[in-house]
Amino acid sequence: MGEAPHLTFNLDTPGVSTGHLVVPRGVDCEALSLPVFSCNRGEGPRLLITGGNHGNELEGPIVARRLADWLPEAQTCGRVIILPELNPLAVQAWTRTTPVDGKNLNRVFPGRFDGSVTERIVDAVLRLLLPMADTVFDLHSFGPTWDFPPAVITHPIADADLMAKTLRMAEAFKLPVTLLWEYYDTDVMFDAWVHRQGKVFVCAEFGGGTVGSEALGIYEAGVRNALIALGLVEGTAESPIFRQQKSNQTLETLLSDLLKSPARGIFEPRCSVLDKVQQGDLIGILRPMESLSTGSIDICAPTTSIVCGIRSGGYVNADDELAYLARPRNLS
Repeated sequence: MGEAPHLTFNLDTPGVSTGHLVVPRGVDCEALSLPVFSCNRGEGPRLLITGGNHGNELEGPIVARRLADWLPEAQTCGRVIILPELNPLAVQAWTRTTPVDGKNLNRVFPGRFDGSVTERIVDAVLRLLLPMADTVFDLHSFGPTWDFPPAVITHPIADADLMAKTLRMAEAFKLPVTLLWEYYDTDVMFDAWVHRQGKVFVCAEFGGGTVGSEALGIYEAGVRNALIALGLVEGTAESPIFRQQKSNQTLETLLSDLLKSPARGIFEPRCSVLDKVQQGDLIGILRPMESLSTGSIDICAPTTSIVCGIRSGGYVNADDELAYLARPRNLS
């Protein structure tokens, strides 16, 4: 494999430019050409926006392309690079992972130049796009099997100053939830590699289920608020309306707040996202399929908390994730 990843245009060119990030061919597939948008207005913040990290989360690619439509008229300074589909193979297949090698792109950082196609995509982005940015917005959603509020997420960061900067940037989206999320596998995720370079990374996790017009509008408004906070565009930030109200809250969820299925069966949710629950309150019911005489299993809240995400029904196996609980972040 002699070809190196490369861009088909110069990101330093003033004004609006478009081209491709070329990911070299490998033994598993041919070379990929990922569309890239750049708006360079000179001195100022340098931002990289990516969508389509997971292929069944289409809100990110749609909103990224919406931004490319209006940003040229609105951007006043700095540089914005947009990669709408980070993993086009997964987007085309509408799968979370890459169908060619079965890998989750957000679990293979820093990738490999001579690896499988998912690893080559990651390697190309880290070599050619990340060095051009100081801040990264990675646009996700919670996928088709979950109910989740419009949220921005960051994982805990050891560097206290970077943690504070990242939370401020996340809160600037003014979405209903800013979530500090303790999670496993973070060492091989996109945000971890950005944080190691001292850069701000914000993951937007927008809802779940179907992709609707109202949800896309809220998502786009949140990203616009963040662009205003960075000083890249002018305007007044406003909190989007979600479920007939405006609200912004910063929550925290720990590994112990994740509720998993104790057995196989159909999960029936009995609460909604952002519901406040007390210890023992019913989150949902697991209904076994093997026989009608087998009793259902109540899934209850272990502590007083807020429902941050809940499985939107469906068949689950033992140990599958059912709900994420959270609570207001203690800032002391």
